[in-house]
Amino acid sequence: MATHLSTPSENGSTETIDASRLNAEIESLGDWFHNIDLHGVWTAPNHFLGDFPNIKWKHIAPEIPADLRGATVLDIGCNGGFYSIEMKKRGAERVVGIDIDDRYLSQGQFAAKTLGLEIEFQKKSVYEVDQIDGQFDYVIFMGVLYHLRYPLYALDKVVKKVAGKLIFQTMCRGSEASPTFEKDYHFWNKEIFNHKDWPLMYFVEHSYANDPTNWWIPNCPAAEGMLRSAGLTIVSHPEVETWICEARNATRDGKYVHDMELDGTL
Repeated sequence: MATHLSTPSENGSTETIDASRLNAEIESLGDWFHNIDLHGVWTAPNHFLGDFPNIKWKHIAPEIPADLRGATVLDIGCNGGFYSIEMKKRGAERVVGIDIDDRYLSQGQFAAKTLGLEIEFQKKSVYEVDQIDGQFDYVIFMGVLYHLRYPLYALDKVVKKVAGKLIFQTMCRGSEASPTFEKDYHFWNKEIFNHKDWPLMYFVEHSYANDPTNWWIPNCPAAEGMLRSAGLTIVSHPEVETWICEARNATRDGKYVHDMELDGTL
């Protein structure tokens, strides 16, 4: 027997949703990594991390204005579209989600259409982000860094898209501190590298968590150091793996760090 749910439509009337049919459509799109509420039907109700990514979003959401009318958003590595949807729900004028995985893009397109939200989805990697015209008021770069063979190269490219704030998240292992170190050390000072909070990137040669795309996993001091090195200023740290930043020092003499590195002037 079919289960039907009632949900408000855009014109104020009540629309009936066939939950069984909706659930079948969700399952036809493969396994979902984002648990999204589609009119009372959840896309990943048995997620091994729980209600993910809402378990992270609930800490981040208070840091973002409830009214985003007129704002532009770029969601890099958008997956099934959870963050894009949340920003669009707040009234963002333009939301662009990019990913390289066709399954995730199909899921995001389906979720947005089901919820009646206009979100642009494009198949692009983070290394192609500079092909997208203009800058954005909010750039979401969550759950991507540790999947990249060239993380700092990618971060330097991402910074070019930030007109307002960057919402950054990465899996972290090791130290969760925010230490302050000297800006320079003598060549023979080897002991500093044994400091328990020294910035470290853990390289995964084969696989971690049964995922061969987990390449570089930073500790928190390394994540913060990378953000600062890319010209970003950390303005908020809403949860252990997430930072909100502004690109206050992204250029030097009118040039981005990424371009200076490539032309040998950094």
